[in-house]
Amino acid sequence: MNALSDKLGPAWLLDEFRAFERSLALRTAIEMDLFTRIGAGANTVQALAAVASASERGLAALCDYLVIQGHLSKRGARYGLTLNARLYLTRDSPAYLGSAVKFLAGDATLDAFRRLSQTVQRGAVSDPKLDWVEYARSMAPLAEPVAQFAAAALEVDAAGPIQVLDIAAGHGLYGLAIAARNPSAQIFALDSPRVLKIALDNARRAGVARRYHPIRGDAFKAAFGGPYDLVLAANLAHHLDRDANIRLFRKIRLALKPAGRFALIDFILDADRLSPLPDAGFALNILATSARGAVYTFQEHSQMLRAAGFQRVRRLKTGDYARSIILASARIR
Repeated sequence: MNALSDKLGPAWLLDEFRAFERSLALRTAIEMDLFTRIGAGANTVQALAAVASASERGLAALCDYLVIQGHLSKRGARYGLTLNARLYLTRDSPAYLGSAVKFLAGDATLDAFRRLSQTVQRGAVSDPKLDWVEYARSMAPLAEPVAQFAAAALEVDAAGPIQVLDIAAGHGLYGLAIAARNPSAQIFALDSPRVLKIALDNARRAGVARRYHPIRGDAFKAAFGGPYDLVLAANLAHHLDRDANIRLFRKIRLALKPAGRFALIDFILDADRLSPLPDAGFALNILATSARGAVYTFQEHSQMLRAAGFQRVRRLKTGDYARSIILASARIR
């Protein structure tokens, strides 16, 4: 039994019914920069009202709620930051993750879940409207540690002058992590023009703009170029159905050098489709927000990759990171 089913009485159910309040309160506080302002010394309602141009009544209710939820502390009339808030929710922290709320609890995602009953009845969302520019802009801090881990797991450091294609590059961090570890790597990033602007900005900030080459277009229509030593597809397969994945994987295989590798970085379900918990829970998000997508098991990914012509498919150990890496090659080595 899970943790919820073991609880007695209605209180846990009422808390579940009102879970949206926690998300929207946190989103409001981040949008108003309350954590950063409190960390900078504006730690009373009056001081916050002055710097945030907001009402004292509204701020008092919001800040007290954040205390109840464990994001703030309070002593007398003064608010303080908890350790998590100081680390992850203040903009001057190098570990700041607050921007992710703009996508994870943004209007497009909330609208998708407001239509969830219709989607469940139909089996698919009719008109997904996620903002991929916002994704690229706001989700980079969450992607950074996963991208660094993936680059290390792919052992690119001593690979020499490799050519890498990053499909649906988004913020570009997966390719940029490889560029940082291998100074001879050339990164080719494919995405829509508006999204690639963000990836190119990130490449300039990382100091690798000369080795970062945009390919503007749709993954199914654009010419990949190549051939490549390594192709990356991070968080893409779960937006596509089985047939579309096979078509894309086949196109990727044809863009690889004979000894090239394809790294698929994604949520991967166990055979029971109930674990790992983050991956299993994410499946509902995909139902709500993607017209054709699904979260697949390793066996399902392996079947799709082999149908596309890959001969060797294996799963890399990922430790505690909330992504799996599947590595495929066109020939058995």
